[in-house]
Amino acid sequence: MSYSYPLGAFAAVGIELELMIVDAETLAVRPLADELMRAECGTYAAEVERGDIAWSNELAAHLVELKTNGPRASLSGLAAALQREVDRMQSHLEPLGARLLATGMHPWMNPATEAQLWQHEYAEVYALFDSIFDCRTHGWANVQSVHINLPFRDDAEFAQLHAAIRVLLPLLPALAASSPVIDGRLTRVMDNRLEAYRNHAAKVPLVGGSVIPEPIYTRRDYEALLERIYAAVAPYDPKGVLRHEWINARGAIARFDRGAIEIRLLDVQESPVADVAIAAAVCAALRGLVEGAFAPLESLATWPTDRLKTILAAVGRDAEATVIRDLGYLEIFGHARSGPCEAGELWQAILEQTLGRSDDAGEYSEPLQRILEQGTLARRIVTALDGDRRPERLRHVYTVLADCLATGHLFDAGAC
Repeated sequence: MSYSYPLGAFAAVGIELELMIVDAETLAVRPLADELMRAECGTYAAEVERGDIAWSNELAAHLVELKTNGPRASLSGLAAALQREVDRMQSHLEPLGARLLATGMHPWMNPATEAQLWQHEYAEVYALFDSIFDCRTHGWANVQSVHINLPFRDDAEFAQLHAAIRVLLPLLPALAASSPVIDGRLTRVMDNRLEAYRNHAAKVPLVGGSVIPEPIYTRRDYEALLERIYAAVAPYDPKGVLRHEWINARGAIARFDRGAIEIRLLDVQESPVADVAIAAAVCAALRGLVEGAFAPLESLATWPTDRLKTILAAVGRDAEATVIRDLGYLEIFGHARSGPCEAGELWQAILEQTLGRSDDAGEYSEPLQRILEQGTLARRIVTALDGDRRPERLRHVYTVLADCLATGHLFDAGAC
């Protein structure tokens, strides 16, 4: 199979992030995405293009997506561009008594009673998902993520990028976990969004697989996997409505329709500057892996899915504080000599070696340093709550988080 795309590996990047619409006073979810779109363009549009940024709907009616309007040459200036769109959205929501809230999950939403699906364009797709999987669950209606799209030119670049992404995925919650609260409860899990996402398609297990993608490195072999997924879904989808690449729910998926791999494993942060900073760190680390800054690239391709899955489960629970004991995994990054280490320490070492090569290093160094020094947003939320489980305390902390999104600032646990 011969094919080629115009953009090579790391020649561009695309970012998508999902935000919640909530009541301005109570922070309860408000299904107003359609009214937000209508306020901007006059119709219940599924997408609004605003120059280099676009808005679009999501499955749940209280969610809206902000994204780059096509590939972007670099992440430089992107956080500011996204923040301007947040401001624009807020101006439409304020008269409706609503505002935006970030983080990977709404902390007390009850999806069984509060989730409403988008009812306009693409509604038939969402209704079909609901009929198969029951979308009134956390794993469908309460999982806000950031997606990073990275291009590849051909099979060779796809193989390199896919191999690098597979081995880096287990480390992502150590930077991006932001969902330690679910159902109004502070849990011992830093990334509850990942836990909910892991089992959201359990009725058809092949749809999500092990979250960690299989070691597949050609388009032909990947399309064979997609055919198996389509066949597994077919008894519930006789018209083939869901027969598209996006039915694949692994933590990173091939998008041959756009010549890119889409990384789906990151929790949304408190504001776009943190989201884009983490994206810059991920891109720098992946580029280092592909260019052989650590282990030889060919050695990455054979990594067993089960070992990566085990590390991901541990990092999803404890984020940056996870002690990684798999010395073979640490050796990928040249960090095995001193023995087991915390995931946050490993990220520090990775970024010291790779981020300086990035054009975006200076612009996003401050938010990354905040994460490396003070912990993931999930850890800072836990610190701010300080064991106080009262609903009013929870609402206060998340109001501060909503203010961070409104102002484009980073969350400081000490400010609560």
